[in-house]
Amino acid sequence: MKLKTNITKMVGEVAVPGDKSISHRSIMLGVMAHGTTVINNFLLAEDCLETVILFKTLGAEIEVDSETATVTIKGGGLQSLTQPNEDLYVGNSGTTMRLGLGVLSGVPFMTRFKGDDSLTKRPMERVMAPLREMMAITFAENGGDTPPIIMLGTSRLRGRTHKMTIASAQVKSAILLAGLSATGETVVEELEKTRNHTEQMIRQFGGELTVSGKTIRLMGPQVLTGTTVVVPGDISSAAYFIAAGILIKDSELTLPNVGLNPTRTGILDVLKTMGAQYDIKNKTDGPEPRGTISVTTSELKGTTIEGEIIPTLIDELPIIALLATQAKGKTIIKDASELKVKETNRIDLTAQELNKMGAKVTPTEDGLIIEGPTPLKGAHVSSHGDHRLGMMLAIAALLVKEGDVELENVDSIRVSYPSFIEDLSNLIEGK
Repeated sequence: MKLKTNITKMVGEVAVPGDKSISHRSIMLGVMAHGTTVINNFLLAEDCLETVILFKTLGAEIEVDSETATVTIKGGGLQSLTQPNEDLYVGNSGTTMRLGLGVLSGVPFMTRFKGDDSLTKRPMERVMAPLREMMAITFAENGGDTPPIIMLGTSRLRGRTHKMTIASAQVKSAILLAGLSATGETVVEELEKTRNHTEQMIRQFGGELTVSGKTIRLMGPQVLTGTTVVVPGDISSAAYFIAAGILIKDSELTLPNVGLNPTRTGILDVLKTMGAQYDIKNKTDGPEPRGTISVTTSELKGTTIEGEIIPTLIDELPIIALLATQAKGKTIIKDASELKVKETNRIDLTAQELNKMGAKVTPTEDGLIIEGPTPLKGAHVSSHGDHRLGMMLAIAALLVKEGDVELENVDSIRVSYPSFIEDLSNLIEGK
């Protein structure tokens, strides 16, 4: 696809779709709960719909209204699920597979998880190992670490203490979801604090857990109750427009109803350090705070990004790398080796694709070194099937003054933001 280039101004408002992480978890907890759950502003993108399909395959009663982005679940608890007659195919959605393994560790039947070519290369032992400690039987069919995955759940799960060796919200969440069905206490000791949507939503569904520093404790088994969930706009999706508003001259962009959970707002902290101009208004409190973010064109300076802030912006690092190409000085990203096992190796591919466009990005074992500012030029680039890379490259193209930018595999963006290209075009055209 030929992308828009040489953009001189972006002005307007865009309401980004619902948060991907919260949308996934709302389906899973709604199925585990008893009673009706209504989810408003659900993300109607491929990854989240894979979670819907998975649980409908298991017999869950789920209705999706695509006109209003509303999902209704008539939950009957895990005991209402039935063994499927087919594999559980989850496409590109690592969240569906990893968290789904946690949920289904508590049901006494066998399931087989499969994914697309990309997901088949992603590590799953990090989830399976703690679930085996809780008495579930789960293993990779090929004897290694990657899908297909067999899960033989049990009604005799046992709570355990798990000391995390990686900072992963998905692994933590899988353990906590299993803990809801387990007898005794499940304890997760995090390496670094990661996004806490699972903890917040367990409470929203009437569950109980305690959080002290980096330690989460949950006593099981627990019975959840259906509720109403309002999903805020996804800050990971908003990040691309925030970047565009900062980088393109004479721009003013407004993004309403963006989720501002402090375990997800690391990008805003980094942008402040880099000198970006933005404002947050209409902020609401609560377990999932939200607000309106306004950004204007800003001059940026390089910075170092490392340590405990990394889990709070892990999905935003490709777009931060683009911002750094236009910042004055050197930007260093460290402690982000987890990027290598996302939908792609985002460390190497972010560097590769931006360098095609004239940037100076050097990949390291656990991050990137970016020299700026550098003008970007036209090139043939690829998302490599990764939605985050695809959206980052679409923003990068806006900065190109000479030459065309052709993006290969643009359809990957549909994984998390089906209307992204349309929304971007509307802002360019001032609609």
